[in-house]
Amino acid sequence: MFLFAGLGNPGPKYAGNRHNIGFMVVDAIARRHRFSPWRRRFQGAACEGEIAGQKVLALLPETYMNESGRAVAEAQRFYKIELKDIFVFHDELDLPPAKVRAKFGGGNAGHNGLRSITAHSGNDYGRVRLGIGHPGDKNLVMPFVLGDFAKSERSWVEAVADGCADCAELLLAHRLDEFQSRLHLFLEAQGFGAVRPPGAAAAK
Repeated sequence: MFLFAGLGNPGPKYAGNRHNIGFMVVDAIARRHRFSPWRRRFQGAACEGEIAGQKVLALLPETYMNESGRAVAEAQRFYKIELKDIFVFHDELDLPPAKVRAKFGGGNAGHNGLRSITAHSGNDYGRVRLGIGHPGDKNLVMPFVLGDFAKSERSWVEAVADGCADCAELLLAHRLDEFQSRLHLFLEAQGFGAVRPPGAAAAK
């Protein structure tokens, strides 16, 4: 069993937040691959399915972002999932919008959801870093990540979710470089090779 965990905050108040892009992407993967209906399990919403013949549990923790590790660890223990077979999808301030990177382990870069998972499960799980851009001032980070995606951003968010669903089988094969490359080509083909953060000046 593999685990795809999307990070975010539960409830309609947060549903459109930039901080919730992990929820959006994992939900898109589950829809694309026709997973079972979502139900409450492991302190969150969970569903199961198959991708390229591999069993995958999709999980959206409902513990709020800062306690994401409680839900992930419960699912991990139940299915005895190895860290290398866990992939966490999360927002990344240090990547431009519509840029996606995947890696195993590394630092948590101030991300409280990752910090919680590392504390409960260990550090060497897979991270799918979903770029949302940076507001340019650290004092603006909190309202930025807890703000909704602008209408103008929704097309690239949907493209990222669709691309991750298309390329998900490469994660299961631990072909992370190929996942990144194929996703990059997919997003370029959709016209999202260079997306500007909200409020950024147009290039001259």
